[in-house]
Amino acid sequence: MRSGASLNEGRNAVVGAEEADAPVGHWRLAWRGPLRGGAYSILVDRRALAAAGLLLSTLLVASLAYLALGSGTLSLFEVVAALAGHGDPMAAFLVQELRLPRLAAACLTGAAFGVAGCLMQTLARNRLATPGIIGIDNGATAFAVASVVGLGLSLAPSAMALAGATTAAALAFGLAAGGGTRGYRFIVAGIGVGAVFEAITQLLLAKVAIDTANAAYPWTVGSLNARPAGAVALLAVGLVLGMAAALWLSRALSLLRFSDSVASGFGVLVARRRWQVLAVSVMLTGLAVAVAGPVGMVGLIGPEIARSLSSPRGVPLVASALAGALVMVLSDLAGRVLLAPIEIPVGIITAVVGGPWLLWILLRPAKRNLA
Repeated sequence: MRSGASLNEGRNAVVGAEEADAPVGHWRLAWRGPLRGGAYSILVDRRALAAAGLLLSTLLVASLAYLALGSGTLSLFEVVAALAGHGDPMAAFLVQELRLPRLAAACLTGAAFGVAGCLMQTLARNRLATPGIIGIDNGATAFAVASVVGLGLSLAPSAMALAGATTAAALAFGLAAGGGTRGYRFIVAGIGVGAVFEAITQLLLAKVAIDTANAAYPWTVGSLNARPAGAVALLAVGLVLGMAAALWLSRALSLLRFSDSVASGFGVLVARRRWQVLAVSVMLTGLAVAVAGPVGMVGLIGPEIARSLSSPRGVPLVASALAGALVMVLSDLAGRVLLAPIEIPVGIITAVVGGPWLLWILLRPAKRNLA
């Protein structure tokens, strides 16, 4: 009995030693495995965890404000009662049927844009390399508008938006030639591709009847008003899969911030991982544009907020998703209440806020690079 107790004490000592040897700024969570003598552990970045907790708490508060404020203002008690299916029937209808689905669309699209922006910026090692700036948004918009004005609503704009995002990314990558996804050559190629797709969108709208152009207008500015439930559900599935894939690629992403020789020296298959990261970013962007249209700057602001709060040691994927969702929720809330009962599309709000933010990023000295 004593020898068995000693063995257990030895295992506990091993686990305790692992906890004590955690790097600075981390917690090491260690536990004994099912196999005899097996011990497992994971590292948790304290600052990244605190940033995610802060962003999540802020998002919950913003979500409650989103459900309460609008053309018909509700109290917090009325919102909670409506979510539970109790209280005034009109308040329950307002919250459950009108505002809650729109809130879900805002959170999902914002998170998708945030993660896609973080992936693209890390891949290109440039804070300006967001899906909107390198033309992926415009490609998705052009294909979605084409499905509305040219082929009819029977062909899902969500599928066309995904195809457009893929086409734009492939063109930008091809035109960058030897530059790959690194540096300003990729960004300039993406800007050119985006300009071409934007011109195609305007041409399509100019050639159709005014009623058809009005039906396609929300796809050109970004709006969360009356979004298709099927597209939102597809985005939810895609976001779960994309987030899982991004987290699986997180170690490679951390190393891709350095030179190719360093990443290869740590066993990263650089070319393969780049294509995988690009594919996840394109998928998330296409699905988000299929729901909300080309909501610019969320993929820029969200990751920037996440990096300012998180540790520089890793890629802030979770924080970028939460920050993107927060930016989207607050922007759509502002669009609903600022000039009520007139509604400002969320894409206009993010452009107004994101323009000065972009200038601030360009003018201020960077405290640390993505590399």
